[in-house]
Amino acid sequence: MLGLLKQRGFLIASNLDEAGIAVINTCGFIQSAVEESIETVFEIVQRKNHGGLEKVFVTGCLVQRHGYRLRRLIPEVDGWLGTGEIYRITDLLVQKSNSPLFFIGKPLFLADHNTPRIRTTPFYTAYLKISEGCPHRCSFCTIPAIRGHLRSRAIDSLVIEAREMASRGVKEINLVAQDTTMYGRDLEGGIGLEDLLERLLLIRGLRWIRILYSHPFEISDRLLKLIEMEEKICPYLDIPLQHVNKSILKAMGRISYEGDIIRLIERIRSMTRRISIRTTMMIGFPGETDTIYRELYDFVETAGFDHLGTFIYSPEKGTPAANLKGLPDRRIAEERLDAIMRLQADISKKNYQQLINQTVPVIIEGPLHETDLLLSGRTATMAPDIDGRVLINKGLGSVGEIARVLIREAHPYDLIGEIV
Repeated sequence: MLGLLKQRGFLIASNLDEAGIAVINTCGFIQSAVEESIETVFEIVQRKNHGGLEKVFVTGCLVQRHGYRLRRLIPEVDGWLGTGEIYRITDLLVQKSNSPLFFIGKPLFLADHNTPRIRTTPFYTAYLKISEGCPHRCSFCTIPAIRGHLRSRAIDSLVIEAREMASRGVKEINLVAQDTTMYGRDLEGGIGLEDLLERLLLIRGLRWIRILYSHPFEISDRLLKLIEMEEKICPYLDIPLQHVNKSILKAMGRISYEGDIIRLIERIRSMTRRISIRTTMMIGFPGETDTIYRELYDFVETAGFDHLGTFIYSPEKGTPAANLKGLPDRRIAEERLDAIMRLQADISKKNYQQLINQTVPVIIEGPLHETDLLLSGRTATMAPDIDGRVLINKGLGSVGEIARVLIREAHPYDLIGEIV
């Protein structure tokens, strides 16, 4: 949307105080995100009402999911744009109508390398969206309704965009989609994620290629072999498991028995190159008893994930899971979440301690202002924004450089080392 607006001649303000128009891009995945988005809309509308802004527009997943109701609830908004209509962002802003415009329809839009773009990440790292939509039908998830069916970009289009990124100094590309492992299933010729990776590996200048948001049971042996053999592909898999209990997984519409999960982890851990595993667990799903939770807790302890995120289930209107009985009390769910995260902190620290006195590649992200340490960076097994970081207290390095760092200390989520 930023690229389309700039192409049309709009100036992009660096902060809200400098802007005459506000475009609020929203999330609508879970209730907490919905509440945060709505609070933000009300806050910005108040600014408009007091003369701080000329117009306010709302876009994104919240509009796609609740737009008709929100249009009645917040009439001060000047226009609404769903997820499938983002190419109409300039039409929305140049409107001459006295009544708010409302563009919402079936999500079909798919950007490509010709779509103008403004990258908002640092110059050395970027995200490459390889597909839109999701073919899975997990009982708790609203994403298929919000983002539509699977729509994969052509490999040639992705390679062109990735080459352009590399020509501007991007060293690290993070592949994203609602499910990266389903990439290409809707294209002709049996194309898959592995084919895309093989093409991206040929691009000069790219140093790291990281795969995010992968479905646990679409991880192929070919993909694991590529990660094992190709240094450019980060030894990192982000595979949200959500749970391990058989009955809970069945109610989630995912898999029928925990043996598949155990075998998956065994396959990943059998590789010669150690692959870091990030996963996500959902706490407090309907039917999660103390016994079932204990099974999940014990599994996390045994699996020893490198990175773990957790969130508490919230019933989402329109999903099959919203009708299930046996929802645990919120306080109990919060206690369970806290216990698992305390466990994971110990696991993460133990895993990181294995790196002490080892030298690892670290991408330098810049000075660290909140402490007296000098620099901050990430290893290839740390994704931007969601994982830990490497704090560097000795040596010199340039932002965007991939330097060799000797690890001296390990903490639950961060490492401390020196450039060598």
